[in-house]
Amino acid sequence: MLSQSNVRHVKAGVSIEELAEDIARRTLLASITVRPVLDDNGAETGMFTIPAGGRRFRALELLVKQKRLNKTALVPCVVRMDGLAEEDSLAKNIQRAPLHPLDQFRAFQAMREKGCTEEEIAAAFFVSASVVKQRLKLAAVAPALHDVYAEEEMTLDQLMAFTVNPDHARQEQVWEALQRHYSKQPYEIRRMLTEGAVRASDKRAQFVGLDNYVEAGGDILRDLFQQDDGGWLQDASLLDVMVTEKLAEEAAVIRAEGWKWVEVDTDFPYGHTFGMRRIHGEAEPMSDVEAADYQALKAEYDALEADHAEVDELPDEVDARLGEIETAMEALQDRPIRFEAVDLALAGAFVSIDSSGRLRVERGHVRAEDELVEEMEETGDADAKTQIVEDADDTVAPAAEDEEEEDGLKPLSDRLIMELTAHRTLALRNALAQDPQAAYLAALHAMTLRLFYRYGIDSCVEIEPRNAAFGSQVLGLGDTAYAQAIDQRHETWARNLPKASEDLWEALTEFDSCSREALLAHCVAMSVNAVHDPYQRRPHAIAHADVLAGTVGLDMAKVGWVVTGDSYLGRVTKARILEAVHEAKGENAADRISGLKKPEMVTAAEDLLAGTGWLPEPLRTPPLPAEDGPAFELVDNLDESASVEDTNTSEEQTAEDGGEPAIGDSEVSGDDDPVATDAFAKTAAE
Repeated sequence: MLSQSNVRHVKAGVSIEELAEDIARRTLLASITVRPVLDDNGAETGMFTIPAGGRRFRALELLVKQKRLNKTALVPCVVRMDGLAEEDSLAKNIQRAPLHPLDQFRAFQAMREKGCTEEEIAAAFFVSASVVKQRLKLAAVAPALHDVYAEEEMTLDQLMAFTVNPDHARQEQVWEALQRHYSKQPYEIRRMLTEGAVRASDKRAQFVGLDNYVEAGGDILRDLFQQDDGGWLQDASLLDVMVTEKLAEEAAVIRAEGWKWVEVDTDFPYGHTFGMRRIHGEAEPMSDVEAADYQALKAEYDALEADHAEVDELPDEVDARLGEIETAMEALQDRPIRFEAVDLALAGAFVSIDSSGRLRVERGHVRAEDELVEEMEETGDADAKTQIVEDADDTVAPAAEDEEEEDGLKPLSDRLIMELTAHRTLALRNALAQDPQAAYLAALHAMTLRLFYRYGIDSCVEIEPRNAAFGSQVLGLGDTAYAQAIDQRHETWARNLPKASEDLWEALTEFDSCSREALLAHCVAMSVNAVHDPYQRRPHAIAHADVLAGTVGLDMAKVGWVVTGDSYLGRVTKARILEAVHEAKGENAADRISGLKKPEMVTAAEDLLAGTGWLPEPLRTPPLPAEDGPAFELVDNLDESASVEDTNTSEEQTAEDGGEPAIGDSEVSGDDDPVATDAFAKTAAE
């Protein structure tokens, strides 16, 4: 019977069920300590209590209950008479020395060397196969480091970090180098052991394929103790060769399409197509068979959704089928693009790898030097003809002029046309200012022409968005989520706008208001330049960028910018790194890494700042000023008649002086107009 003198009351360690399985496999390995039960006269009754070994007794009972052990089976026991029962139980548990982890690692390794599989070892000790693999990895670390661990000069976490690289010489070299470092953190060990390796999540590795890399003879380091995103590719040179060869094969297929040129690289800087015209081909329509397949898939999809509309959670087989249908429908909708032969002979393509490791092909870009010159030649001929007419007008005698006037209508002189159109321009400005919808459309038309058409000069509205090509200076900018969203939006609009610029106005008039607003927002956004350029300081523009960012609620952390060694930490001083950690994690966290060298500090700070949303000062959006009053006040006390009179007088005086009135001089600007200057000063003061 069990004794109440057993000091173990808290369940810990191996469960009764697992212990029973172990006894059934190996029999009982340790005897049970028992004490005889005495009667009132001190004689033994034949019953025994168990002060030490209660868990083994319960395990034996379970085996008997399961009919896996005969209830009369002999169980070895040690009978004790002297001392206290509590002393037996306490001494047995206290004096038992737990197995050192290193001995367990080596025992697993010995079993593996004697032919046991990892699954068999796991089953024998009631652990998962992954745990066995981890223990075997620890057993495979350099013996010299095992000795250091046994002497408690190294922690288990540090020993785990050494498993990422099986090279014993490199492991010992790293440990020796760490003796001169202030910190011996596991992340620093992993960093040093994987120097020169390429992350399996790198787009080059994804493009080639990990299986193909291994098949070509490459090694991959894995970390069984932490999330490693697939590990590290050891042979970077082999990876580069495989990437180059695969890109060359893909480029050969693209060249076979007939393009004038094809450029190939692992990555192109953001904005590499700036200044090039884009030709968009036509998507090939579905064949009758494909269209019928698509309709059948859509009907099945709709039927499945209707049948399970009332269900909170779809059955696994239905959910899987819906996914298959979606994939098949997307494949049918993803139509190949067909380009005309004249376009292929004029344009080219860029072949590279996108951020996810897929092939990126940018077709239909026309270089400026490859543009057809027919339109320019026609313009040049017209200019030449005009010059000839002007020369003839200057050389003809007055008598001949009178004679020509009598014979027929003489073309209006350029001077007169200029004066008449000056009047019309001002009148048109005045009329447009009173029609906001027309002005909105005209501005949209002008900006769209400049951004989407090669010769965007078909508008009298002189609004020109400047798409600054700053992206080529920033590595990795094109792989960000916001850059890809802009490119996708621009591509979508380009496909939905008419091909000929002269058809744009009519197309815009047919757009609904939502489409116009979306297009205008895109055009205005493409003209934003808030880059701090040390060679072109624009403090007021940068200040306005802060206001604009606050207005739209921009949060760089939420849109995907992450602080890393490459993006910030590795490019600033240690004081800046500590400042960032102090702001995000507090003074204690900054103090913990303050004694590290720069590379170690960068790695440690990157881990500390992960997920905090911390941003450096240039990326922060300052709060908007308090709204005590209107940001701008309309000035409506101008004497309109006086303004018009002054304008007419100015034009007449200019004509009398023989000069040409500059249309742009009559525009209101903050630099020249005193009323606008006063209003701006008042607003700035507020």
